[in-house]
Amino acid sequence: MEGHNGRLIFGKLGGKDIMAMQGRFHYYEGWSMKEVTFPVRVMYELGIKTLFVSNAAGGMSPEFKIGDVMIITDHINMFPEHPLRGKNFPTGPRFPDMHETYDAKLIAMADEIAREKGFRVVHGVYVGVQGPTFETPAEYRMYAKMGGHAIGMSTVPEVIVAHHCGIKTFGVSVITDLGGFDPPVEVSHEEVQQAASIAQPKLAELMREMIRRS
Repeated sequence: MEGHNGRLIFGKLGGKDIMAMQGRFHYYEGWSMKEVTFPVRVMYELGIKTLFVSNAAGGMSPEFKIGDVMIITDHINMFPEHPLRGKNFPTGPRFPDMHETYDAKLIAMADEIAREKGFRVVHGVYVGVQGPTFETPAEYRMYAKMGGHAIGMSTVPEVIVAHHCGIKTFGVSVITDLGGFDPPVEVSHEEVQQAASIAQPKLAELMREMIRRS
């Protein structure tokens, strides 16, 4: 899959045992929601207690800059298929509560680390959509009016399943492009990758320190 190596990595980070996904399954590639979220089910069976997720996203807030790290405080699920559709897994209730999908204590910890390190971080609501097209200017404006601050094609299904499993979740979006403003700006996959690579050192240090303190 373009831009994603698709490997599982096991090791230590911040003195803790970790399991990392280098790449993920995307719904737009034709995978079912059960396949997209299967790695989270595997993590649960291996005893994972906390899930850290990151993505590249288009920013819809005039306060955002390309390369910003946005801490996800909530999400809006716009995928056409729900990851919990079908027979309920015994890992959680049939109708899970979603009031604190992204762990408040982990968000507070990230804010504290960012202040200590002198990082600029922003907060916002992530909108998860199917893709694979980037959004039109009108779509950007619509999702912003719905309450979204960033938009992307991943994360929401995995987070829903993790939450259903009782796994604490922390999510961040790297703002790789800006949309919904005048004049419209064309975006390419290559530009998204370039912006993400610029933010990567800051994101890696933030994650490493959070894992160490968790």
